[in-house]
Amino acid sequence: MPRAGLDVDAVTRAAAELIDEQGLAALTMTALAERVGVRPPSLYKHVPGGLVELTHRVATLAAQELAELFHGTRSDQGGAPALADVAGRFRRYVVDHPGRYAATAAAEPADEDDPLAIALRDSLDALGDVFDRYGLPQQEHVHAIRMLRSVLHGFAVLDAARGFRIDVDVDASVAWSLEVMDAGLRAVRHSP
Repeated sequence: MPRAGLDVDAVTRAAAELIDEQGLAALTMTALAERVGVRPPSLYKHVPGGLVELTHRVATLAAQELAELFHGTRSDQGGAPALADVAGRFRRYVVDHPGRYAATAAAEPADEDDPLAIALRDSLDALGDVFDRYGLPQQEHVHAIRMLRSVLHGFAVLDAARGFRIDVDVDASVAWSLEVMDAGLRAVRHSP
């Protein structure tokens, strides 16, 4: 019998908290069972797919949280303020939830109706709203989104690994990168 109050959502949230604290590699059924106060076999009543299903569920949770964050950006202002806002939200999320963020790269949607696929599309659509204000054609949104994600991912991962060893403020480097990106996007918009 499952423990009272323990359901798949509670197990998913506990897994998310565990990996945010200790890293994705720390996610085991034993460690999670200890955290939620049950024996490891009891967890399979909630997540029959074990670690693969848990990672997928945590990735879905993270993608949903990111979509919500991105939908709250100041995309209505457009330009540099919107880029800075989305960059700040993204970087804070990765710092606050490194395990969840890592899970988004570790899980793969099963098909287009998979909740993970839906949440990822929603987060990308929200980022697309930022680029609408630049007047970019819809078919160019994917390039702009990939550029922004690559830059932000790179800063987040390198910063978390203490990969920036030069004594120059990382925030200043992020701001500079966003200014260059903003200038480039404005130039692309005005090019023939």
